Amino acid sequence: MDNHYHKNISNFFIAGINYKKSDACTRGQYAISNEQYKALLHDASLAGLNEIFVISTCNRTEIYGFAHNSNQLIQLLCSQTVGCAETFKKLAYIKSGEKAVEHLFNVSAGLDSQILGDYEIVGQIKTAAKFSKEHGFIGAFTERLVNAVLQASKLIKNNTGLSGGTVSVSFAAVQFIRTTVKNFSSKNILLLGVGKIGLNTCKNLVDYLENTNITLINRTEEKATKLAAELGLKFAPLTNLSKEIRKAEIILVATNSPEPTILKSHLAGEDEKLIIDLSIPYNVEAGARALPNVCIINVDELSKLKDETLKKREAEVPKAKVIIKEIQEEFIEWHQMRRHVPLLKAAKSKLNEIHNHPFSITSNCCAKEAEIRIQRVINDMASRIRTQNQGACHYIEAINSFMTTGSKN
Repeated sequence: MDNHYHKNISNFFIAGINYKKSDACTRGQYAISNEQYKALLHDASLAGLNEIFVISTCNRTEIYGFAHNSNQLIQLLCSQTVGCAETFKKLAYIKSGEKAVEHLFNVSAGLDSQILGDYEIVGQIKTAAKFSKEHGFIGAFTERLVNAVLQASKLIKNNTGLSGGTVSVSFAAVQFIRTTVKNFSSKNILLLGVGKIGLNTCKNLVDYLENTNITLINRTEEKATKLAAELGLKFAPLTNLSKEIRKAEIILVATNSPEPTILKSHLAGEDEKLIIDLSIPYNVEAGARALPNVCIINVDELSKLKDETLKKREAEVPKAKVIIKEIQEEFIEWHQMRRHVPLLKAAKSKLNEIHNHPFSITSNCCAKEAEIRIQRVINDMASRIRTQNQGACHYIEAINSFMTTGSKN
């Protein structure tokens, strides 16, 4: 197979699914763990692809990279997931070139989030790019792109109200408890999982419910014990899960286990419980919904909560798009100029060759003066390419300009 392809922007693709056309259960089939991510990158290398990163969150799974075509990326992604490529394609959005670039800008700004302006996606993009970079799959284009979208996201956060107020999946969970549970500040709460989402959820529980009657359980016990100590909460080992489920009145699940952690058997015959499942894939066994004593809410249901904060955020979208347009145009200009680097280097090499020729009319000037003159010509050539986009013509003009300048001295 011929694995050669040109790394120009038309060969840059994004293929993904998100909350708009797929439910959380389906998205869970395409969630990517670090081990799957590592295996995916290994397979990418075998296929001759070397500039790829994957974003996998509760709301989306997206693969970005250079390839012959989008199908190559989809097959690569789905080779590591429970879900099949055929189903993925039916639900997927596929973009290439500048449209793919624009999509990442929108995602990083929270414009494409299930909860508008959700800033947690920024950390997830950083983590995804860092993982790919550590394994050698971030090149000049993708590194510059990720830095550009993070720059735009930061400007949007600092200069607009798009992420103003407190609205995120973790806060939506706490908001749901506040509006539906009586005497929530005195309830026994169990939080299972203290990763990124679990940590934010925990802090929101303490801040907005004013409840410290919270028990933390995490697969890695050190994380839970440390957080419990910091916030004055309780900790229990995973082996005590059944006991803590019986005691709890409200249970929040924020784990990344591929299989359900809370089973129907844990809940059958127990007192009434509210369970909020923030995990993708779901970490509460599906059959538990049939139990009369259990109310289960998942991330898709939480996203339907609307309040004044979201209305204010919607009014900030035009401001965010102006910032994105400016930074995106700068990135595209950088990419276009980068295509001409070989031409500029060739022109500089040719000018040096002309100057060093013993019969050159420019050979009478000193090396420092020639270096300055050559760089001035190259800078002028780059400027003309940027505005007129006619590389070959400017190559000839640069040589003529250098020769003409030299003949005047």
